[in-house]
Amino acid sequence: MDFVLIALLGMIISLGLGYILIPLLRRLKFGQTVRDDGPKTHLEKTGTPTMGGLMFLIPILIVGGVISIFRPEIIPVIASGLIFGLVGFIDDFLKVVKKHKNGLSILHKTIIILAFSLAFSVYTSMFTNIGIDIWLPVIGTVKSQVFYMIFVVVYFFGTTNAVNFADGLDGLLAGLIIIVMAFVAVFSYENSASWHGYGLIAALAIGCCTGFIFFNVHPAKVFMGDTGSLALGGMFAALLLMMKSPLLIFIVGAIFVIEGLSVAIQVFSFKTTGKRIFKMAPIHHHFELLGWTETRVVAVFWSFCVLTSIFGFLIVHRW
Repeated sequence: MDFVLIALLGMIISLGLGYILIPLLRRLKFGQTVRDDGPKTHLEKTGTPTMGGLMFLIPILIVGGVISIFRPEIIPVIASGLIFGLVGFIDDFLKVVKKHKNGLSILHKTIIILAFSLAFSVYTSMFTNIGIDIWLPVIGTVKSQVFYMIFVVVYFFGTTNAVNFADGLDGLLAGLIIIVMAFVAVFSYENSASWHGYGLIAALAIGCCTGFIFFNVHPAKVFMGDTGSLALGGMFAALLLMMKSPLLIFIVGAIFVIEGLSVAIQVFSFKTTGKRIFKMAPIHHHFELLGWTETRVVAVFWSFCVLTSIFGFLIVHRW
């Protein structure tokens, strides 16, 4: 019942913020710039308010902060949302307001994410009971402080970028996050009372993203921007790490892995052969250029994510 109440609270706050922030973002002219080499149907989205991730990030931080008083195990998750959301906000601000084409430099992003990832690994290994052991296929369990720190750094870089790549169609990422967070909530409820806090923060994310998606479904009235996508990616990564199940990203979050791989394959192929594998990357744009409507791509990707989440639940439940 508390999961439902938290989700409802998040949805109500996010909805309320939408009616305040969207007109404000429009007045401030914080409009999205759309790539002219993408699907032509996207050109009509130019000027749509962005940085709308604040609609769900603000209630997640405030309500999550209150929950953390009673459930301190979620502090690293809240911190992940805050830091990655801040990186995304600075990036969006530089692109939209300061008109810097590339936003926050790759070097600065790397330094911030590296510093936070190292801090996360030190905090969780010293001040929580999750341990430093990481299970890997074939190799088995690796229990090393150095390896744990390297793993956390790579995991945050990979997951946040993969989730960020999945943001590009109306409602796509918000819907995917609702699905994977539903998995996290059920997984936490089924397995351990000490994981109850993770379920609460997942339920909060579900509610907040539900409020946001009300304004973000096609045709979107607002985009979340990197402010939202990086924050959500950071929280999802942190939750899987705290629940000792980071490799579930390849099952439950398979759609994010596919989106990330499509970009990596496209870049590698173009740089080495001068040819593109996909019509456009990330892969959701490839399907659009094949003639799929935006809503069809979103529906198929959501459905795929539901199936992989169910599969993931069956696997962990068996374990």
